[in-house]
Amino acid sequence: MVDLSRRGFAASLLALPIAAAAAPELQARSAGPLAPIPITARYQIGRFEVTVISDGYIDFPYDMFTGVTPDQARAAAEAVFAAGSNGVRGNFATYLINDGERYVLVDSGPAGTVSKTSGYLPGTLEALGVKQTDIDAVILTHAHVDHIGGMVTGDRNNFPNADVYIHRRDVQTFTDPSIEVRAPEIVKSSFAATEQLVRLYPRLQQIDGERQITRGISVFDLSGHTPGQIGVKIEDGGQVLNLVADMLFHPAAHPALPGFGIIFEMDKEAADASRARFFPQAAEEKALLAATHMPFPGVGRIVKDSGALKWLPADWSYVD
Repeated sequence: MVDLSRRGFAASLLALPIAAAAAPELQARSAGPLAPIPITARYQIGRFEVTVISDGYIDFPYDMFTGVTPDQARAAAEAVFAAGSNGVRGNFATYLINDGERYVLVDSGPAGTVSKTSGYLPGTLEALGVKQTDIDAVILTHAHVDHIGGMVTGDRNNFPNADVYIHRRDVQTFTDPSIEVRAPEIVKSSFAATEQLVRLYPRLQQIDGERQITRGISVFDLSGHTPGQIGVKIEDGGQVLNLVADMLFHPAAHPALPGFGIIFEMDKEAADASRARFFPQAAEEKALLAATHMPFPGVGRIVKDSGALKWLPADWSYVD
């Protein structure tokens, strides 16, 4: 009979050989850094499987913001613990939509054009089992290079089988030499990327206004940040997710400060007015939003809090 009393248990320990009682020493080895892994999050919107893909990140310098001083930008970032030594860290989100019949990509990331810590989209698509030739359509929310940089490598289009949708006003703006001459130097790469986009994608469709791209996926006007910025609505089975691009930049600024802009905006007054309209409307609708530069995965809602508006991240969506 086994003695389970404290005394019997102690006696049994004393009877063990010393070598057996001693814990084996952990063998030292060099673990080294782990290999990069795809950064994704998946949401189910009715029949749509929406995968948020990070194409990397950048620290936006504090002096790149408009409507505030660099010190005010730093203070706003520190208030939400988002201040880095070089600026406000922003994500580059792209979105892969799968309805069971086709793949629709929204934006293509900067592809390393504006940050050494970007360019992950092709490898992530491969890890997901999706070839670039499998993409049936690409919707580009606007023509800034951090949203269209991944469309072209060298002088080759990366999604040869895709219909590409972008607003006509952005194409007109970013292919106009007279506008390029007056644009800040930091925006010039967007003009070059747009020229390549137009030249290398024969199935490019310059769209106007709101329209349905395919059943359950439509685009809507978010102009201001650029003349033709659009949002993408994904809707099915009573569920909605709005991809709102750069309408919301970072919780350090938005939605509390609609006048907090960035140097890329060519018409700050229009961008401020667009945000001032959109933020309270989104709070009223309680709409689920996804924004490109919000901390990953950048999915949440604008909500009212004691008369003010704030960003509330959404709970993670677990998809079997």
